[in-house]
Amino acid sequence: MINREIENIITKYLFQSANSEELDRLNIWIQYPGNELIFKDYVKTHFAITLSMNDPEIEQIRKKLRKEIQKDKDILNKFKLKSIFKYAAIAVFFLGVGYYFQHALVETIPVNKITPNVDAITLELGDGGIEVISEDGNSKVLNSEGDIIGLQQGEKLVYEENTTEREISYNTLSVPRGKQFSIKLSDGTQVYLNAESSIKYPTTFLPKEQRKVFLTGEAFFEVAHDSNRPFIINAQQLEVMVYGTTFNVANYPEDESTEVVLLKGSVSLLDKSKHADSKDEIFLEPGFKGSFKKEDGSIIKEKVNTSIYTSWKNGNLVFRELSFEKIIQKLERHYNVNIINNNKKLANESFNATIETQHETIEQVLNYFNKVYQIEYIIVENKIIIN
Repeated sequence: MINREIENIITKYLFQSANSEELDRLNIWIQYPGNELIFKDYVKTHFAITLSMNDPEIEQIRKKLRKEIQKDKDILNKFKLKSIFKYAAIAVFFLGVGYYFQHALVETIPVNKITPNVDAITLELGDGGIEVISEDGNSKVLNSEGDIIGLQQGEKLVYEENTTEREISYNTLSVPRGKQFSIKLSDGTQVYLNAESSIKYPTTFLPKEQRKVFLTGEAFFEVAHDSNRPFIINAQQLEVMVYGTTFNVANYPEDESTEVVLLKGSVSLLDKSKHADSKDEIFLEPGFKGSFKKEDGSIIKEKVNTSIYTSWKNGNLVFRELSFEKIIQKLERHYNVNIINNNKKLANESFNATIETQHETIEQVLNYFNKVYQIEYIIVENKIIIN
């Protein structure tokens, strides 16, 4: 049975009056088994009512709603649905809560088909050669002498430590829009690359030398501890000094800030222009985010819900008070589509939403914007144009 606190937060969520702390509380609650289905039932009711306000086929919507609720009752036989309907007058605020509900209520809404672009994952070798990486492949990574230095295991590259190497040789893994990929470096460090990201790294780390990699875009790191070889991430102007830890780095060129979110361990942030003075290191504690402002080099720390910033790794996009302009950038990146926004007033409006990118198509996301927020769009030559 849903408790009163969560019930009140859901009400505020649907009223668009929940604050960031309440949204984070709701986000954590939804992750527990069974709670997502309960939440979907609430949203399902309100979304159907909102549709009925703008659709003459009211009876058809009611029939479909009854049918889908009955299906969920078989799963959640202990949940009393009557508590849902007391919120019938609440206006829905909803964007992407799952594959199942989308097909139940959205599949009848006609929309032009959008075909995402398909780009390849590439690996640049030390000699400048470029190899295309297939996500289901099992290829070998060779050095300039033809020796095997790494293996592909499906959606992951795995490198082995080579103690005979005396010079550093770099590889660069580039992941395009619409895809993700991971790599295990020769020291055992795990790196998960988000869409439109690249990492340049040594094929093997030399003894007693710094372990330094170069990141553009976003990646989640699980760094192997090695007290003799510090791990450093070069993110353009910012250097992240790692002391054995788990964290996320977002360093897209178009972003105003480079963001580092720490889950476990310890990291410090340092403006490269101040590298000579170690006292300028800003240390993060677990559960904190450090934001490096590219314009002036300032660094701001704040306590955050880390799951919001790492949700992409599990196939979700979570937005909290994010401008529509930033949402468009993330949608373009994750769905590999082009979106042109002609509604300048809309660009700076903020939204809270969760999108399951592995199950929700860009068409379904746009349908929600259109139905719930009355955001009009057309598709011209595979480009999405918002008016």
